[in-house]
Amino acid sequence: MAGGLAGLLAAGGMSNARAQQPVTPAQPASSPSGWTFNVAPYVWLASLNTTTNLNLPPAAGGGTVSSTTSVGFGTLVDHINFGAMLAADAQYDRFSVLTDFMYLNLGGTASQFRSVNFPDHPHIPIVASAQTSQGMNMSAPIWTLAGGYTLLKGDWGNFDVIGGFRYLEINARINYSLGFTITGPRGGSQTFGGVGSVSGSVTLFNGIGGFRGRIRLGNSPLFIPYYFDAGAGDSKLTWQIATGLGYQTSWGDLSVTYRYLSFQQGSNNPVVQHLWVEGPMMMAAFRF
Repeated sequence: MAGGLAGLLAAGGMSNARAQQPVTPAQPASSPSGWTFNVAPYVWLASLNTTTNLNLPPAAGGGTVSSTTSVGFGTLVDHINFGAMLAADAQYDRFSVLTDFMYLNLGGTASQFRSVNFPDHPHIPIVASAQTSQGMNMSAPIWTLAGGYTLLKGDWGNFDVIGGFRYLEINARINYSLGFTITGPRGGSQTFGGVGSVSGSVTLFNGIGGFRGRIRLGNSPLFIPYYFDAGAGDSKLTWQIATGLGYQTSWGDLSVTYRYLSFQQGSNNPVVQHLWVEGPMMMAAFRF
């Protein structure tokens, strides 16, 4: 799942490479037009955690059920039906435009119900030991677009300020099989249990601001990329941070970073209360 611009912490540094050190045979100059472009596919070996409020089936008479889903570093790839991850960057002098797009389609991730929330009634907790099986299917495109300006640059590296927006769309469904039935305040017209599914969807736009860049390690081709942003809008708070180690080549950059992305919605959001994704990321960025 996913999004944001952490993928661009390497791409952002790449676009400033010509400003960081003199042009040598191992580092081509920018194009005659003055523009520098970078395209960077990447792989994010992440863990994913969500807390959701999904709509109860019509037979339950309305309300939601709260659930948590957690997928570790080594198992997320086993649940991916389809995924795409790409960052890109364009720079002219000190000005830049950067974007990052990630799409995840997951299936069968283990989930656990926490409580049933019937309308006008206190939450009814669901005991974990009484649950049989639940599996979440979820699709989540995360897109970030921002403009940047290089405030500082030199042989040591660069520091850019950025501002833009991040978009998240979540469509989630949990298929469940429960060995019990919970009855609401209206009796038989308000029940939840047995075999069925619950679902929900939400679209979130958030404005973001932050900084990015890289720090060169002496005269070597090694550098430390860094990225941070934070913002709000439809979310109570969204933020992202990443850093790692990169290697500059004649055609672009290779980097390994650790990335953390979070959306915090609060308890009143009808679908997503909290979503966070974190883990190591590997990127190959091509400059032209």
